Amino acid sequence: MYVPAQFAEADPAVLRALIRAHPLGAWVTSTDHELLVNHVPFLLDSTRGERGVLVGHVARANPAWQQFSRTRPSVVIFQGPQQYITPSWYPSKAEHGKMVPTWNYAVVHVHGIPQIREERDWLLNHVTQLSAEHESREAQPWRVDEAPAEFIEGLLRAIVGVEIPIDRWEGKWKVSQNRTPADQAGVVSGLRARGTEEAQAMARLVAREKAES
Repeated sequence: MYVPAQFAEADPAVLRALIRAHPLGAWVTSTDHELLVNHVPFLLDSTRGERGVLVGHVARANPAWQQFSRTRPSVVIFQGPQQYITPSWYPSKAEHGKMVPTWNYAVVHVHGIPQIREERDWLLNHVTQLSAEHESREAQPWRVDEAPAEFIEGLLRAIVGVEIPIDRWEGKWKVSQNRTPADQAGVVSGLRARGTEEAQAMARLVAREKAES
């Protein structure tokens, strides 16, 4: 990934936070003749290794778990907030007009060689943890043990676990760092006026960078 120095984000806590907030990763790996891309909800186990391990699963019918490269790292892309930025928000537009539209975004790319897990107990523990993580936001959280045992057993036989120990990761936070404080303030105001949840999230990122600059 092309990451100019001013857009680089290397704080592990920040990278982990984006992964946990946007856990649906685009898992990209290669075969001898093509790239394979799958979208997988991952858990991040930060207790293992220097950077942690991504933990997920795919359908057993999905050929990815048999075809991915065992010698070249996979990449998992986690996309955070993103927004179109109009130059109309920049006060400097009235001064010299030398600006164009752009796109703000925050992403994390995780690199590592996957490992396959097929043990029944591992799979049950994984789907239990995955469900608990996301059901915790619901008013009436669903639990795996609410479903019939034989039904769950059938589903476990239909999936394969994937663990990706994180060898390295890259963060890119393109959040108006290259604009003047006045232009950054204009971006924050414009994003807030859009009113959407994602625009508000991007406004917070730009405001944080403005405060730290």
